Amino acid sequence: MKIKTPLICYDTKTGIKMESDETLLEYYNIFKYKINNDGSLNVFEGVSLFDRELKYIPFEFNYVGGEFYCGNNNLESLKGGPISVGGDFFCGNNKLPDLKGGPSYVGGNFNCSDNKLPDLEGAPSYVGGNFNCYGNNLPDLKGAPSYVGGSFTCTYNNLKSLKGGPSFVGGYFNCNRNNLPDLKGGPSYIGGSFYCSDNKLKSLKGAPISVGGDFSCSNNNLESLKGAPSYIVGDFYCHNNNLESLKGAPISVGGNFNCYDNNFTDFRDSFIEGYWY
Repeated sequence: MKIKTPLICYDTKTGIKMESDETLLEYYNIFKYKINNDGSLNVFEGVSLFDRELKYIPFEFNYVGGEFYCGNNNLESLKGGPISVGGDFFCGNNKLPDLKGGPSYVGGNFNCSDNKLPDLEGAPSYVGGNFNCYGNNLPDLKGAPSYVGGSFTCTYNNLKSLKGGPSFVGGYFNCNRNNLPDLKGGPSYIGGSFYCSDNKLKSLKGAPISVGGDFSCSNNNLESLKGAPSYIVGDFYCHNNNLESLKGAPISVGGNFNCYDNNFTDFRDSFIEGYWY
């Protein structure tokens, strides 16, 4: 079948724009599609470009109804990537310098881990599932989605601030193993657990008021619990810090309260809702 509009393609080694026919689509196992008037591509199923040694995405995608996998390549750009993805978007384990050209809407999970990204500029504004950006070189979370329906993971970065991060996280929020001095700029709503262990925390200022799961701030440099959430549905972990008392501890903890390996000198302020810890 002849196509009225030439299909826009990119050389996967150089990124040079070119035109092609539908034969190239078959090579990438793309069968349910529509070529738009501008030469871009709508795909009504999932697209897998996984582990193909690509430096550049081969087509000008507009919409992908299912998942879009372009991880485990040598991508230097997301140019040509879809604007909207109905399922998951995975671009982890590449050589991306930024997320420009990536989707603005992802209905499922978004994963850009292991790229050594310096920032999250270009990340989608809406992610219906989980957002993972671990294993990069982020100093802060500027550019992150404001809404994440699932969980948010930003472990193993170089975070010194949570500014720019999401305000709403439906699942858990995990910022373990960074260089955070405090939690300012963190999400105001957490549906699940909040993990901030193995940082350089000297303060819990910026922590959410309420946490729907566990809260862990262990293995830090805390001398006080001021700023901790007031209400924790699950467990509370503050062990291996420099705490001298439990002043500022949560009002209510639904699960266990663990505070061993600290420097307590006064337990008169360590009485919480009828229990000693």
